[in-house]
Amino acid sequence: MQEVYVDTDDYERIAAAIERLELRGAPLIGISAAFALALSFKNVSSNHSEHFNKVYKRLASTRPTAVNLFYALDRMKKVFQTITDFSKTYQTLLDEAVAIYNFEEHCSNKMAEHGFNIFTKKSNILTHCNTGALATAGFGTAFAVIKKAFDEGYVNHVYADETRPLLQGLRLTSYELEKNGIPFSVQTDSMAAVLMQQGKVDLVITGADRIALNGDSANKVGTYNLAVLCNYHNIPFYIAAPTTTIDRKIPTGADIEIEYRNSSEILSINGNQIANPNIKTFSPAFDVTPSHLIKGIITEEDIYFFPYNFIR
Repeated sequence: MQEVYVDTDDYERIAAAIERLELRGAPLIGISAAFALALSFKNVSSNHSEHFNKVYKRLASTRPTAVNLFYALDRMKKVFQTITDFSKTYQTLLDEAVAIYNFEEHCSNKMAEHGFNIFTKKSNILTHCNTGALATAGFGTAFAVIKKAFDEGYVNHVYADETRPLLQGLRLTSYELEKNGIPFSVQTDSMAAVLMQQGKVDLVITGADRIALNGDSANKVGTYNLAVLCNYHNIPFYIAAPTTTIDRKIPTGADIEIEYRNSSEILSINGNQIANPNIKTFSPAFDVTPSHLIKGIITEEDIYFFPYNFIR
């Protein structure tokens, strides 16, 4: 495991980082895009509107599914449209980016508080992908709930899916769990069913990248599998996400645009080819979990339950 820090004020480098998943997780994508937009004005002295539109479009093109990206960019756009003294553009946009970060951090803290209420005993939790500080602000979404419950003595063990094909659970969630002293183990995605069959899972908590008006939720591919398994084994399945992840423009999950990734992410690991590069692959980055399979959606406002009329 390596910790590598990239120091940059180049919006193009940040856009590339979002595309490459160096920066990932719905809240962090939005935060990163907001700061990238602000930083792009660090040395701009003219053609402010033209420059803004160019950078806005570049950042908006990075990833299609996480709604936080567009929420953050649109907040920045509204602020930009109020600026009359263009000598203050950089600082004004930077202040708004900081405000977006602070709000997401607030959401993380409140989700942890509300999410703690789902625990009635010391529990074994299964989670998928990465939802901690490496993907959000604060301690995260689902991870923040897990950490709060652990600090209060209600977490016995965490099972972290490795999360193929990019191994976010193995590479990132295990790192965060270890840093926080939370007992855990990692299993391949396909082993979750066995854990449930053996009675080793009490709760499943994941994050989300976009939530439709009816509660259908898109998250890292493999999440839908877990929801179906939980339904069969009578295990509560929860999602933790800030209200900024709710897309109030789409009625159902059928309207969520799913990003498809390059086949190389399946056919190689860490740059090492493990299969014939000409093999055809099917590689959606996300899947959509129908709302009726979700026990509750934990937000900074409250925990909401099916049929999720709160979104209306």
